[in-house]
Amino acid sequence: MMHMDSVESADGRLGAVLSAPRSGAVPLGRHGPWLAASPALARSVLTDPGSYDFPGDVSRSGDLSGSTGDTRSGHLTFAALTPAQVSTGTTVFDDEWRAALADHVRSAPAEAYDAMVLLRRPVARSTVAAVLPGLSVARRDDLADRSLAWIDSLAPVIAAARPPRRWSRVRRSERDARFALEDALAATNDLAATPAEVATMLAAGIQVPIAAGAWLLAFLAVHPTSVADPVHAVWETLRLTPPTWVTARVTTREVALGAESLPAGAVVLVSPLLLGRCPDLVPGDPDGLADFDPQRWRDPTKRPGAWLPFGAGPHACPGRNLGLAQLTRLAAWVNAHQITLSEHVSIDQSRGIAPQPCRFTVAGRREAP
Repeated sequence: MMHMDSVESADGRLGAVLSAPRSGAVPLGRHGPWLAASPALARSVLTDPGSYDFPGDVSRSGDLSGSTGDTRSGHLTFAALTPAQVSTGTTVFDDEWRAALADHVRSAPAEAYDAMVLLRRPVARSTVAAVLPGLSVARRDDLADRSLAWIDSLAPVIAAARPPRRWSRVRRSERDARFALEDALAATNDLAATPAEVATMLAAGIQVPIAAGAWLLAFLAVHPTSVADPVHAVWETLRLTPPTWVTARVTTREVALGAESLPAGAVVLVSPLLLGRCPDLVPGDPDGLADFDPQRWRDPTKRPGAWLPFGAGPHACPGRNLGLAQLTRLAAWVNAHQITLSEHVSIDQSRGIAPQPCRFTVAGRREAP
């Protein structure tokens, strides 16, 4: 049976955060950044936008034209999706997931399924349908494809050690894809925000569930003998491998963070991945918190999501309920089938964390328990 690398064995930034002490404010370098390593400190950072704000925009252009202060990014806030929007998006996801599976069988029946590829259109079309209800199918699919094109062009920008130069090929490709999406959105009636703002929401709402869904498929493929409660399997995946495993804030003034006094302009990190390994937040044996065990969430004394995989405060993820619905439907599909990894799964840290590759085969339907 194929296996997957454990996040605990990762190096680089991921390893540095996971090896940090799990309490207080921890400096990760001589002059920062600082890690808010306890649940209380992490929540205080995320829920106090007056003291902590985003350090920059998603395209790393350095444009702070929306700022309200010298270190402020002017990062946008969005209203949470309504239950009707979530319902619409979930229905589209179901339809598009079945279509993606059928298309693979028609076009490449002898090849393994690639989770990161297979999930692209179902998640993108589902998210566009939820965020922009009432579109024709053709308009929805066009905006989904343009959103994916911008996400793809952002990848080398985000992964670069330094922001690419303004006139570099990478920067021009990202700009062209972003403008193409924004122009298409500008032709859409009844936008609740500017085209640039809606484009940002779509990009975040598409990329993260794709990676989370791939992790979910990988975990359930490695643990094929257990039919897990779909909701519990989703929460366990988001605990062990939240795609947005670290988020940054910049102090807008001098602040006290735990025992540390930080100046204005200091970078503070919050890591849902680190918090998801806190015994105070997770049920079960403290020595087994690195293990995938959906059954642990049968314990009603601990609240799933307390490790903040969707953030908190005014910048909490507005698509949280849609993402949970998409992933829960995916987990239910896995429970009805026998899937197996076709090769070893490694960890890609280039933008968040994602399983690369994540390819699997489907042996058939599982007998109903």
